[in-house]
Amino acid sequence: MGATGAAEPLHSVLWVKQQRCAVSLEPARAVLRWWRSPGPGAGAPGADACSVPVSEIIAVEETDVHGKHHSSGKWQKMEKPYAFTVHCVKRARRHRWKWAQVTFWCPEEQLCHLWLQTLREMLEKLTSRPKHLLVFINPFGGKGQGKRIYERKVAPLFTLASITTDIIVTEHANQAKETLYEINIDKYDGIVCVGGDGMFSEVLHGLIGRTQRSAGVDQNHPRAVLVPSSLRIGIIPAGSTDCVCYSTVGTSDAETSALHIVVGDSLAMDVSSVHHNSTLLRYSVSLLGYGFYGDIIKDSEKKRWLGLARYDFSGLKTFLSHHCYEGTVSFLPAQHTVGSPRDGKPCRAGCFVCRQSKQQLEEEQKKALYGLEAAEDVEEWQVVCGKFLAINATNMSCACRRSPRGLSPAAHLGDGSSDLILIRKCSRFNFLRFLIRHTNQQDQFDFTFVEVYRVKKFQFTSKHDGVTAQTFPLDGLRFLGSLSDTADIHHRTLEL
Repeated sequence: MGATGAAEPLHSVLWVKQQRCAVSLEPARAVLRWWRSPGPGAGAPGADACSVPVSEIIAVEETDVHGKHHSSGKWQKMEKPYAFTVHCVKRARRHRWKWAQVTFWCPEEQLCHLWLQTLREMLEKLTSRPKHLLVFINPFGGKGQGKRIYERKVAPLFTLASITTDIIVTEHANQAKETLYEINIDKYDGIVCVGGDGMFSEVLHGLIGRTQRSAGVDQNHPRAVLVPSSLRIGIIPAGSTDCVCYSTVGTSDAETSALHIVVGDSLAMDVSSVHHNSTLLRYSVSLLGYGFYGDIIKDSEKKRWLGLARYDFSGLKTFLSHHCYEGTVSFLPAQHTVGSPRDGKPCRAGCFVCRQSKQQLEEEQKKALYGLEAAEDVEEWQVVCGKFLAINATNMSCACRRSPRGLSPAAHLGDGSSDLILIRKCSRFNFLRFLIRHTNQQDQFDFTFVEVYRVKKFQFTSKHDGVTAQTFPLDGLRFLGSLSDTADIHHRTLEL
């Protein structure tokens, strides 16, 4: 055994799965390591060495060894064995995380307590981890399994991590949003929504709206600078598509999402606001669509009795109808970004594009702060006219199980921009080819009738003055908007 201080490395020879192992904990690197050591000394770590970052340890517990003595000669030498169990994250395939346990057996009680104390002291220093959460559960979304998913897969992990919760099972639409406007949210470290994209949208609107009200920000002003909330939102997927969860975590697995919440992972995201004249209509973090996707959402709302199959039915019906919409798309290019929608660089943890774009945006904001002209005042709007099958704007890839790469594979979560995708009128066959490419590795933008731009503001105006409103899909929800609405992107306003 090495030094006993929490600030110094700790080395011991312990037993794991009836095998003699050298175990080390280096606070400077914050990594727990162990490897087989059959010889008298600790030996050097081999290819079979295991390790887990302290940041991915959920909890450490003293193990009840009563009745767990083993009959092998190795265990007979330990008259009074002591043990502790490390509950941690095990990374699996396809971005999935699993709850794993490793039990370390010690020959002495003092040694066991030393390891427990040292590991617990290191866990207490991880200040980003939540202690008290507000949980909203939608019992109706998706397959109606929200409550069951939370109780079986999430609650045990929260209990293990000593996270206390206040749980609200919603009974009607917008209950989560209304609740966030009314209650004291300062006592919470974060908000968890168990449901689909619609449930997330409710919490998003409630949290952002409450934050702006407290900060005295007029949300109806199109140029208002939104104040980021100090609370994070955690998503436990239990909906139909779970687009936001899939695009940010990489999978729509409840256990994975719960583990990300437990260890305190965070991710800053852009938020789009949609205004008509001087009135805020909605916020969005994923998809703002017009045309094809809006028609699917509108038709599927009438067929909720079909369950998840309604999307397939409405999708086929909308595809066969082949409606086009004539009008003008105006947008401001996002010149501050360092990437492009077709550069093949997806957004990842520690994303270079998001970091560089953030620096460029901060420089623009400093110029505006010192009275210099804002970039928006000197940049020229670009205009595209024509007949469109669909007009989509994505703040993220919008990936899901059916489309693992999403609508815009290289869209970034925190670069202060949105990818504007214009699908011009084309034949049904060509449009089908475009849709199929969302399910494979081919470039869906490689068509003459498809245009994609990285923008920071855009507007669509219909040519037909007689038509004043249209259905938009927005973060999995349907809302009725004007055909001259304007969308702005607010940099890193939300944190997951």
